Amino acid sequence: MDKLGKALSDIYSKFRIHFYMQIFSNFETREATLTTVETFSMECINALKNPTIAEFAHMMNISAPNAAYRVNSLLQKGYIEKIQSKEDQREYHIRPTKKYINYSNIYESYLKTIDERCKERFSKEDYDKLQEMLNIIDTELMPELNLEHIKKSSKKSK
Repeated sequence: MDKLGKALSDIYSKFRIHFYMQIFSNFETREATLTTVETFSMECINALKNPTIAEFAHMMNISAPNAAYRVNSLLQKGYIEKIQSKEDQREYHIRPTKKYINYSNIYESYLKTIDERCKERFSKEDYDKLQEMLNIIDTELMPELNLEHIKKSSKKSK
């Protein structure tokens, strides 16, 4: 792995470790905590921005019954809600509840901290360039994770 790959891996690991440290430090005070698989599922549901169960299943590359089982578990724990589609009454979208948003704010608040530190550490030009490069990585260099494409392709495979 080259230097950039190692740097990206190290940063990604530090974000995950910080998130896990915060989650574990609050285990005793939370009810109905998420399992590891449920946490992964919630991150994908959140990233897809109100997917259908079929879109979630497609993204996770799992069967529709498996996806339905995971969704029902998350519904019972209060981390997601089902919203009936206005376009197709037979279809439901799933979205995180306030309970999950509070849970994920741990991650979001750390991102804000890092953003503020970058603004302080880098010149405006370097900060803007970093932002531009990260946007290029996000939108151009990771095409297999284009979430809109994933959502569209799951509709085609119905």
